[in-house]
Amino acid sequence: MLLPAQMRDYGVDQATIGATFVANSVGFVVASAVVGPLGHRFGMRRMILAASVVLGGAYLLSASRPPLAVLVLASFVVGSASGSCEGVLNAYVAGLPSATAVMNRLHAYFGVGALLGPLAAAGLLTVADWPAVMLIMAGLALPPAAVGWLTFPARDVDPLLVAHPGAVVASQAAGVDGVAPVAMSRSGRHALLAVVRQPLVLWAGAMLCVYVGLEQGIGNWGYTYLVDARSVSGLLAGYTASGYWFGLTVGRFAATPATTRLRLSATQILSVCMVGTTVSCALLWAAPATAGLASLSFVPLGFFLGPVYPTTMSIMHRLTDAHLVPTAIGALGAGGVAGGALFPWLMGTVIQLVGPWTLPPVALMLAVLQYALWRVLGRRLAGSGRPGGTSTAVGLSNGKVGRFVPNPARD
Repeated sequence: MLLPAQMRDYGVDQATIGATFVANSVGFVVASAVVGPLGHRFGMRRMILAASVVLGGAYLLSASRPPLAVLVLASFVVGSASGSCEGVLNAYVAGLPSATAVMNRLHAYFGVGALLGPLAAAGLLTVADWPAVMLIMAGLALPPAAVGWLTFPARDVDPLLVAHPGAVVASQAAGVDGVAPVAMSRSGRHALLAVVRQPLVLWAGAMLCVYVGLEQGIGNWGYTYLVDARSVSGLLAGYTASGYWFGLTVGRFAATPATTRLRLSATQILSVCMVGTTVSCALLWAAPATAGLASLSFVPLGFFLGPVYPTTMSIMHRLTDAHLVPTAIGALGAGGVAGGALFPWLMGTVIQLVGPWTLPPVALMLAVLQYALWRVLGRRLAGSGRPGGTSTAVGLSNGKVGRFVPNPARD
């Protein structure tokens, strides 16, 4: 929504303004790679506070209509701050009871933003210029800082700063339930190297790389496919794009009753979603040349795609050691960003060279590849002997998992 106005302001073409997207993605990848070590050093509360403040500052800088090079730099900072926030939140939620349901609810709001954000930006641009949108984004960065500071765990119960495997928990030695800070068993700066040497994490990263590429590719090129290949009206194609993101959002919210009422495990949810995604892509390709049927195929595709990313994040404690979970989550996020940049570009290239009709078969190939990677990961996970219970990222005391208390004492 903002690109045409920015292109007019700076007098550049799409390829040049696209540098802001590249910078944002690079910043996100860099932050994802270092969020684990930084979190082990500073803790969750300080990370959220710092990332939110930096995010707001970057949007303020963008709102000042800086030179294009500075705007690109600000986009890099926005990506870095966003990646830090997401990595910390994912690590926090992965250590909570019912992590699968909570993680899906957390990421469902990505779909809410994808639905409401463009509408809000479009409405604002009718009465103001794009810097006004940046000012609002800067203001929206402040509430997460306040909420994180008031509700995130204090240092003595911060899951990034407490006991790791093999350490002695002070509260356990005292004979009471709880957790206490101890020396880290492994330096944070070596965590990333340890993570990338673990096959389970690498397989999960490859799967999410394909997943994000498929999700973003359909979201980016679905409109073009419907209008150019299926002769769907622009209005209906726009509604279909919204329906796709609506399905993704509903799918993530639906993961909660799936785990609580249907008693489905995280791995069962992933298996169902992989099959559903593959079938939906096949139906999109095989749907008769009818505008309504082609459009309806996007909703179940979004529904089954939705839970894959957050559910995979929620089982990270089964893929690696507890003290490496934040770093592993960051690495998986970086892999997802890479896929979100690579595969939509490949889809666009194929569409340009061959034709828009190629979107469904390419999407189906990615869905099959995603399912194949999940099959490999699932088999390796089943044979790894790792427990599937509640994450022990906060340390164990007498067999119980330490819980976080809202409104903790200040550092």
